[in-house]
Amino acid sequence: MTDIQALFERIAPLYDRLNDQLSFGLHHVWKQMAVDWLELPQGATALDLCCGTGDLSRVLARRVGRQGRVVGLDFAAAPLAIARQRSYHYPQIEWLQGDALAVPFAAQTFQGITIGYGLRNVVDIPQALREMFRLLVPGGRAAILDFSHPQTPALQQFQQWYLQQWVVPTARQYGLAAEYDYLWPSIQAFPTPPILCKLIQQTGFESVKHYPLLGGLMAITVAQK
Repeated sequence: MTDIQALFERIAPLYDRLNDQLSFGLHHVWKQMAVDWLELPQGATALDLCCGTGDLSRVLARRVGRQGRVVGLDFAAAPLAIARQRSYHYPQIEWLQGDALAVPFAAQTFQGITIGYGLRNVVDIPQALREMFRLLVPGGRAAILDFSHPQTPALQQFQQWYLQQWVVPTARQYGLAAEYDYLWPSIQAFPTPPILCKLIQQTGFESVKHYPLLGGLMAITVAQK
């Protein structure tokens, strides 16, 4: 088990509560935006990589309807167990433990793919992008939601303050300070928007659109095959 995998196994029971508290509920809005930008029709087939406890998977399920199909894939068992418990009324969702770098489906299986706060945590970002490209049908879209690099020095300072003075102390209340300490260095190591868009283009995607949120504190990047 990798360190990141073990981390998500530990935080799974409190992950959603902390997400609501730390984003003031806005993560639900951003996830809905990511799914909307996929422009999936009813009956479509979609994949939610690094699905965690299944928020994005459920938004996808509402989008594609009962006649559609959604696969929620994550490498950690504990979040998947919570996702299953919370999604009994979404029979169109299949939950699968697996690796985002080697997804066990044939090429051109999905019309849309989401990955929320997951690309930053994979060990090989270019390989994850290649898998998304392989799995999408021609014309299909992928939406990447994650922390980003703010557009101004003031917002960069705010992001660091927010993570170190709000996120970690809040997580400490639940005994998870060490688990959330990883956020700041992981964001610093994540590709900047121009580099991320270039990586996506090099994978073979036809078009890439980057949408900063909150001045670039977060972002959704949409790529079309």
